[in-house]
Amino acid sequence: MTRPPTAAQRRVIDAADPVTGRVRGTETQLAALVKRGLAFRHPRPPHDHFLTPAGHRIREGEEPGAAGVGAGAAGAGPAQTGAGGAAGTGPGGVGGAAGVGAAAVAARAAGAGGRASGGAEAGGAGGVFAARVGGEESAPVSRVARVREVHSAWQGLLELRRMTNPDAATDRPCGWERTHLVQAAALALEAAGHAPETGDSPGYRVRATPQPDAVAVHAPDAEALRTCAITLEGAGWQAGEYTEPRTRVRYLLASPRRV
Repeated sequence: MTRPPTAAQRRVIDAADPVTGRVRGTETQLAALVKRGLAFRHPRPPHDHFLTPAGHRIREGEEPGAAGVGAGAAGAGPAQTGAGGAAGTGPGGVGGAAGVGAAAVAARAAGAGGRASGGAEAGGAGGVFAARVGGEESAPVSRVARVREVHSAWQGLLELRRMTNPDAATDRPCGWERTHLVQAAALALEAAGHAPETGDSPGYRVRATPQPDAVAVHAPDAEALRTCAITLEGAGWQAGEYTEPRTRVRYLLASPRRV
């Protein structure tokens, strides 16, 4: 059993940003957290420090059973930039600005996201992230952890756009998104704060359509549908409202923007 952090170290951990995991402290405190595998120093300027998955578990009151995950855990860490990030203007990777492990996290999201309506919880340090497409039976147990995981996955996807789009554009979906339409659209919605449908709780639902380059997005009311359209358009998608002929239900038909 790894010994628990000192009182001073615990104060630094508790004060970390709940989403990005960014920590502040003296050089000695931060170095001690890095040595114990509870934080890592980002390799790119400004070289901020962030909690590892083990550090996040301690912050959330869980046992530090996996504290051996050290600085190499950056691939499961936070993002500094992009939507809701800290310093900087470019897209962030899940370990911080522009790069560390970003493509790996987006690819990991792709692997789990293939379960269109299956379990959508991320599995923590060693688990697999899955976009919540709506219709799941229950919400994630830890809302704080889920927010962090979604934030990291979205930042990783922005970095994947930067690395794979010919012009390095981050405002337009990349090839992975065009082959994983349901998961990509769902991630954009959840990252923007929209709630997916869960059990008896209303929310968005993203579903495949007969059209190979479009998904259908359903929402509980007209206002929610409108805000989903705004979010998707801001994430690089084209979205228009349509009416289902038989039920007269309104829905969005959304497809990735190409230019």
